Amino acid sequence: MRRWRGQGDTPADLGRTVVTVGMYDGVHRGHQQLIGTAVARARALGRPCVLVTFDPHPTEVVRPGSHPAILTSLDRKAELVAGLGVDGMCVLPFTPEFSRLTPEEFAHGVLVEHLHASMVVVGENFTYGHKAAGTVTSLTQEGRRFGFAVEGVPLAGDASADGEVTISSTYIRACVAAGDMESAARALGRPHRVDGVVVRGDRRGRELGYPTANVETPPFTAIPADGVYAGHLVTRDPSGATLGSAPAAISVGTNPTFQGSRRTVEAHVLDFAGDLYGEHVGVEFVSRLRPMTAFTGVDELVTAMADDVTRTRTVLGLPPAG
Repeated sequence: MRRWRGQGDTPADLGRTVVTVGMYDGVHRGHQQLIGTAVARARALGRPCVLVTFDPHPTEVVRPGSHPAILTSLDRKAELVAGLGVDGMCVLPFTPEFSRLTPEEFAHGVLVEHLHASMVVVGENFTYGHKAAGTVTSLTQEGRRFGFAVEGVPLAGDASADGEVTISSTYIRACVAAGDMESAARALGRPHRVDGVVVRGDRRGRELGYPTANVETPPFTAIPADGVYAGHLVTRDPSGATLGSAPAAISVGTNPTFQGSRRTVEAHVLDFAGDLYGEHVGVEFVSRLRPMTAFTGVDELVTAMADDVTRTRTVLGLPPAG
């Protein structure tokens, strides 16, 4: 998949395209349905499918200080949409100047002049342009004027105990914040994952017999509620592509037993004895085992950690330790 940032770097040989536009944070099941529609239309027309997304999140520019938690980094987003068949990903810097483009200026400048859109596929609730004034209806009118077709795709839903819920990034962020990784995974179509780099921590886990990879995540990452989780540690190459994964017991929190103050994500990789410092990794959360607890002493903590590892094996369907 080709990937570029800004309109000025649009490949000169792109030709006519089928375009889909959105933040696509999480690339969840609803996004997958929408992107799948765009890819199918592109294949039928014999044209490349280009996904347009934005960085930073528009809300941070429109309402500074309101940046939402991010479900997928740009690298992870690129990996996921490439897997869905997208041919190109254009990341548009969302600046104050860009936010002031009228719907017509966005349609003509971005979709027509730079991406040569023959068709645009978006969600039925899609908005664009200054103050989100543009809608699918106005985009359809502009398409008739500028020579591209428009298709609005209905939103995907998910059955839950409370009835049908619309799958959205906002809903998934709420699930992650509550530590409900099963609901998050159902909406995403895979476990929630945070990416980062393994850095040196207090090395306390190693001293206790449970060494951990201390994962430093980018700002605004959607980190689950404090607690201990069963999941996986994913290894990545510098471009963000997934290389492999291993089962892990994951701790999120401030290490209250040792009066910690800094919130960390630490993964104890089962049956692993290597060195991960400096590695680009992802941490996938499958299920929350327990809340974060302040234990009365080291012995009680070590007993709980042993139980965490045992329960992680059970949740992930692994045989007991040999």
